[in-house]
Amino acid sequence: MEASGQAAGQAVAVPAARAHPRESRAARIGRLVALGPLNILLLVVGVLWRVPTLGLLLTSLLPASEITQVGWWKVVSQPSVATWENYSEIFANEAITGALWTTVQIAVLNTLLLVAIAALAGYAFAWLDFPGRDWLFVLVIGLLVVPLQVALIPIFSLYQDTGLFDTVLGLVLFHVAFGLPFGVFLMRNFFIGIPKDILESARIDGASELRIFLKLILPLGLPAIASLAIFQFLWTWNDLIVALTYGRDTQPLTVAIFTQTRQFGSNIELIAPASFLSLAIPLVVFLAFQRYFVQGMLAGSVK
Repeated sequence: MEASGQAAGQAVAVPAARAHPRESRAARIGRLVALGPLNILLLVVGVLWRVPTLGLLLTSLLPASEITQVGWWKVVSQPSVATWENYSEIFANEAITGALWTTVQIAVLNTLLLVAIAALAGYAFAWLDFPGRDWLFVLVIGLLVVPLQVALIPIFSLYQDTGLFDTVLGLVLFHVAFGLPFGVFLMRNFFIGIPKDILESARIDGASELRIFLKLILPLGLPAIASLAIFQFLWTWNDLIVALTYGRDTQPLTVAIFTQTRQFGSNIELIAPASFLSLAIPLVVFLAFQRYFVQGMLAGSVK
């Protein structure tokens, strides 16, 4: 009886030991008080970070006659002042719409080309054995530290000789060339984390390397591919120096806005909506692929 009583006591004691004690109200209050200053600081920083963007949006909604006389906060105190007329005018402006289309072409084409080449190269560096593979990968890593400014003049001379100057293709190829080192590095680090057994099973079943790449590697590597696409699209969309160097008539949106700043006092009603449009489009792209972003950034960090 004594033994059975002790066993029953142990049986009752085990669940009691495993139960997690609930946090007391005092502990919750103490935790909130301790984290309060940090949360308030982050809230203030977040609000201040968004003030310029909010100011740009509200400025773009002011009529041209009001922009030079009142500040953007006039829209907050008097919402009836806001108008979409400025946006109607920029979409009727051929220079702005042409620059927007040029920007879309450059950003989309170079992103697609870069992702395709980087994915193929990343797969080769991760899972294919060929002479000099490790040394070539070290060279790719070394190219990460090369600033694009050192190539502006040499590539300018090359483009003049080959007829690529002032063309969409020339700008696309330049961005692809300088985006490849990071793209290959990111793809290789992600692909090498894929279990080797999956690839070996596919090879045993008779799948070719191309089929493995298309049917297995690309679907599994979607987070890294999406992250690379986001980075490249944003870098290209916001580029100014390359477009100014290799473009004359071929002007993306950043250059078109830059040319208007020379007459800032009279063209703010054009600059403000065009600038906000240039900001909003990449933001939408980022939010659309946001769920893949963190996974892609952690590529190769966890085995």
